[in-house]
Amino acid sequence: MEEVLKFLQDAGTFYIATDDGGQPRVRPFGAAAIIGGKLYFCTNNKKPVWKQLLANPKTEISATAKDGSWIRIAGEAVQDDSDASRQAMLDAIPMLKGMYHVGDGVYEVFYLKNVAAKIESFAAPPKEYKF
Repeated sequence: MEEVLKFLQDAGTFYIATDDGGQPRVRPFGAAAIIGGKLYFCTNNKKPVWKQLLANPKTEISATAKDGSWIRIAGEAVQDDSDASRQAMLDAIPMLKGMYHVGDGVYEVFYLKNVAAKIESFAAPPKEYKF
């Protein structure tokens, strides 16, 4: 799991795909953390992505590294309503504090369950992870 997080952090921007009534939607994200042994990301509940993840939690994340390798992470997004997890995400990624704070009524965190991740490149065999 640490290697998956490191890949996302090194890439800087990663993309989360959701289902919007049968239409795929992809958008950039930049904040991921491991909290309590789970891979977390965050958004706010005013954005369509939040509603889409609640309606259909199956999602996929993708990113490309500077060396041309790429990652795909498939899983199910689970909203975590605990203030402790919200705070842990803020502590892990301090830049989020400029956008969100615990109790602001919009800040939401999700973790992934049933995760299958694969790092691939044209130069090396794929690496697969399940958690």
